[in-house]
Amino acid sequence: MLSTSLVGLASLATLSSAACTRELLVDAANKWVFLQSSGDHSDFDNLSYNLTYLENNKTASIISGLPAWPQVIAFNRSVYDTTLCKTFTEIIVTDPAHPYVIATQMYLGAEGNVEKIDSLVTDKGDWAFNATGYYYWNSLEKWDPIPPEKRMSRDALKAVADTYPDRCNNKSVVVPFNTPCARLEGGAYTGRGNLSANTCDIGGLPEHVLMSNRRYVIDEEMGTVDIFLGFQGLDRTRPNEGTPDSHFFRIEEGKIKYIHTVSACFVDGCGMNGTGIPPLRVA
Repeated sequence: MLSTSLVGLASLATLSSAACTRELLVDAANKWVFLQSSGDHSDFDNLSYNLTYLENNKTASIISGLPAWPQVIAFNRSVYDTTLCKTFTEIIVTDPAHPYVIATQMYLGAEGNVEKIDSLVTDKGDWAFNATGYYYWNSLEKWDPIPPEKRMSRDALKAVADTYPDRCNNKSVVVPFNTPCARLEGGAYTGRGNLSANTCDIGGLPEHVLMSNRRYVIDEEMGTVDIFLGFQGLDRTRPNEGTPDSHFFRIEEGKIKYIHTVSACFVDGCGMNGTGIPPLRVA
């Protein structure tokens, strides 16, 4: 588990006016990945002076939190939301000394400056954590751009993605899973038995579990939706509080093909003491 503290913020910023273009977002995401790999924020020239930086829902400092420590990045993937002017990036660090899986939503303001960086930093002790597994199964998946004639609207993508967390609180909701479909959860992979015909409709989804405080990054070109949310009851030590969580969906022709999840437990093992997943409490 990664602990953080509230410390002062120092950052650089530029004040040039910029429209929110895909190119602007790609540049910002690339700078974020470079920062995580180098520990040097000096080239991140469009960080706002009023930057808010969060690690696992706690205010932290970009110059003393995880970004200050260079990481050997095994894999990264970013997607871009030109409507909300946001990016989402997943970063995998397989270094045996300290592996991580990091999910980050980044917010850009009207001037093109990065105003908020919201990171979920998961490591040993977090839900189903296995960075090596996360890297391996990720590498087998195909995340090419969606052909223009097959792209879905922003609203349609959001509606499909929302069925999954909605189903966790209402079992009557139908989730449009593709075949094949696979869920990568911390490092565990539902598609390992049959990569070509596996389905995510395998039962076992929780019931009466609220997925609250949803924040979205939607990329029509890539057919993706990332949702940061609070997974209520996942960490049994705080059953009424939303555990910091990211659900990242790849959607093709109206159906969910891939789901990547990372969840940052409040305590090691989310309070399960190695005994497996107990029945969720029903309010």
